[in-house]
Amino acid sequence: MAETSSLVSHLIELRSRILKALLSVLVVFLCLAYFAQDLYHLLAEPLLATLPEGSSMIATDVASPFFAPFKLTLVLSFFIAIPYVLFQVWGFVAPGLYQNEKKLVAPLLLSSTLLFYAGMAFAYFVVFPLAFAFFNSVAPEGVLVSTDISSYLNFVLKLFFAFGLSFEIPIAIILMCWTGVTTADSLRQKRPYVIVGVFVVGMLLTPPDIISQTLLAIPMWLLFELGVIVGGLYEGRHQDQQQQDSP
Repeated sequence: MAETSSLVSHLIELRSRILKALLSVLVVFLCLAYFAQDLYHLLAEPLLATLPEGSSMIATDVASPFFAPFKLTLVLSFFIAIPYVLFQVWGFVAPGLYQNEKKLVAPLLLSSTLLFYAGMAFAYFVVFPLAFAFFNSVAPEGVLVSTDISSYLNFVLKLFFAFGLSFEIPIAIILMCWTGVTTADSLRQKRPYVIVGVFVVGMLLTPPDIISQTLLAIPMWLLFELGVIVGGLYEGRHQDQQQQDSP
């Protein structure tokens, strides 16, 4: 009976925290909805700056001029609310963690958020200008480049997610080293395979051009090296903790 009561209380708390997370996204969305058109224009600037003179973006669907900016605003609202969403996740799992686990998870949640934002910023300020300039420069003669606003939005959101997730590599490595799944020395020995792997991932996650693939692969490799260095430190702390806990 006690176990059933405990399970119900956990489910109630989970529902409460999910509702709070969704409410936070909704609040941010309502605050940004008025600026939806401006936000889309800001997102489109890297493309507009590289379009040939006399060309512009187009809307091939009747409702896309309305829905595309609001879709962007909704996704952006989730990105902005991520810290609060992760705070709710932390509040739910923290009571079941040991003290040394709390010391690891809390900074990882913060750093994973910052790394995700860094990946998006890298895509917007570095990758987009170079990639769009390349795409427009290779257009066949006589072809007027006019990108559909919905297609453009879907394209850049995929890149945002790809770069945001790829920048989480150090977090994944730290967790694997801390839990004993692998070691920093083992990862260093696999470096040649990792380098090949990041270029393959870059090819799969980005558009079929060498610029985007390389601009994703190189940061992934550097983040792997950073993860190995920091993971080695956490690995040592985990071993020291185990020695202290052993009789």
